[in-house]
Amino acid sequence: MNAQEVISSSSRNLQAAVTDANHFILTFENNRFASELFGQFDQNLKLLEDRLQIQARARGNSVSISGELLATNQARRALDFLYARLQSGGSVESSDVEGAIRMAVAADDQLTLPTMERKAKLSMAQIATRKKTISARTPTQDVYMRALERSELVFGVGPAGTGKTYLAVAHAAQLLERGVVDKIILSRPAVEAGERLGFLPGDMKDKVDPYLRPLYDALYDMIPGDKVERAITAGVIEIAPLAFMRGRTLANAAVILDEAQNTTSMQMKMFLTRLGENARMIVTGDPSQIDLPRGVKSGLVEALQILNGVDGVSFVRFKDADVVRHPLVGRIVRAYDAQYAVQDESEQTDR
Repeated sequence: MNAQEVISSSSRNLQAAVTDANHFILTFENNRFASELFGQFDQNLKLLEDRLQIQARARGNSVSISGELLATNQARRALDFLYARLQSGGSVESSDVEGAIRMAVAADDQLTLPTMERKAKLSMAQIATRKKTISARTPTQDVYMRALERSELVFGVGPAGTGKTYLAVAHAAQLLERGVVDKIILSRPAVEAGERLGFLPGDMKDKVDPYLRPLYDALYDMIPGDKVERAITAGVIEIAPLAFMRGRTLANAAVILDEAQNTTSMQMKMFLTRLGENARMIVTGDPSQIDLPRGVKSGLVEALQILNGVDGVSFVRFKDADVVRHPLVGRIVRAYDAQYAVQDESEQTDR
C-alpha cells in the first residue's frame, strides 16, 4: 500500500493518512468534537492505549496511533464511531469508550485475517430516550437490544452488572415515547421467596419501594424526573410487586419482570399468561442468585426449558465478559463461577 494513500471515513469528516503499516494519523475537522473525543487530559486515548496496547498521541485535532495492525484498526473504528456519536449530538464518556473498544475487538474476533482494507464502521444497536441515547457496550448487549426490537417476549439472563434490567427499562421508555405502547409496567418479586411484606412499616407503597428501587433508578436515567412522577401518578408508569399481576390482562404495555429467578413456577406461569394485545414482555434474572427455599424450583429456570423453541420468544444469555460495571465486578463473577464449578464437581464425585 502506498504510504500516502488516504483512507476515507464514511463520516466524511475524518481522514486517516497511512504513514506505515501500523501507524495512522487521524484528523478530525471539528476541534470541539475532537477535544471531547480525546477526553480531559486525553483520558479516552489513554484508555485506548491500555485496552489495545497501542500508542495514541494527540496534537491539536489530530491523533497519531501506532501499534499492531489489528489493534490500530480497532482503535480507528472505535474513534470513528465515537466521533460520529458526537456529531449526532451525543456525548462520550469513559464507559462509551470501553463499549466501542469491546465492539471493535468482538468484530475482529469473528474474522480471520485482518487487512488494511477493512474499513467497515462499527454497528451497534441503540436505544434513544428523552434524556439519552444508549449504545450497546458488548456483543451480547447488541444481540439483546435487537431482540427487544423484534420479539414480543424476551428473556435476558445472566450475572449482575450486564445491563439486563437497565436496557429493558430503556427500551420500555423508548416504546412509550414513540407511542408504541400506552404504559410501562415494572414488576419484581418484592421479597426474595414469598413477598411477605407485612413486617415492614408504612403503607403498601412504603413496603415495596425499597425492593423496586433499581427500576426507579433506571427510569429516572431515561425520563426527566418530573415526567416520571406525573406518569406514575397518572398510572402511565406502574411499579408493582409480582403478586399484584394476578387476574390482570396487560395490553398495550411494555411489561418488565425483574429478578425473575426468585419466582416460583406458578408465579412465572401466571405472569407470562398476562400478556395481552400489543404488549411486550421482558423477563430478566440471574439463575446463579436464586433465593427461593430449598426444594422450590425457580420459575425462570423452568421457563427457559419449557419455552425453548417457542415462536416469538427470544432468549439472550449474558456472561461475565458482558459485565459493564467496574472491571472488578467481572473478576468477582468469574471467581464465584469457578468456585461453584469446583463445588458441583465435588458433589458429583461424592455421589
